[in-house]
Amino acid sequence: MVEVPIYNPEGQQVDTLQVDEQRFGGEVNTRLLKQAVVAYHTNTHQGSAATRNRSMVEGSTRKLYRQKGTGNARRGPIRTNIMRGGGVAHGKRPHRVRHSLNRKMRRAALDSAFLAKMLGAQFKVVDGLSLETPKTKVFAQMLKNLNINRSCLFGLADRDEVLYRSARNVANVTVRPLADLNAFEVASRQTLLLTRGAMDALLQGR
Repeated sequence: MVEVPIYNPEGQQVDTLQVDEQRFGGEVNTRLLKQAVVAYHTNTHQGSAATRNRSMVEGSTRKLYRQKGTGNARRGPIRTNIMRGGGVAHGKRPHRVRHSLNRKMRRAALDSAFLAKMLGAQFKVVDGLSLETPKTKVFAQMLKNLNINRSCLFGLADRDEVLYRSARNVANVTVRPLADLNAFEVASRQTLLLTRGAMDALLQGR
């Protein structure tokens, strides 16, 4: 069993939740987790980098000097890559690289990311957080009370416009509903913070 602390918004631990590791695969599958992180990160690349080769730059195709007798190098046209303003040799071309994971792999990688946070004491649950209107100051104070001063992923049970607007302007905080969480975001943030409702939904199988 893994113990997950439950705090109130004032930063006081009010309860402890016993979580069975088997619910999240029993152990952290580091190879699958790395594969998922690499895939999510790769898929964020636009693949739009491009340079001009010698056929795309302006300039004559005339040979600069005759082959022999001038004392100059045996150079071709001015558009070669060794000339100033010439084309780039083996330049980048726009391309799209996609890494795909099937549903079972994505689910297992996410479970491993959750378990890694629990085992690393980087998993916290907050209970009793309720705001009637968006209050960034209140949310920032709650993070301070919980001693969260680095990157944080804040998970909600469902979409909550008030909590989203309260947290969106806090630096290094990402807000996601539970259904939108993925292994890359969970693994790349220092702390995972869930509401009590999100934690209950997670243990019930999302």
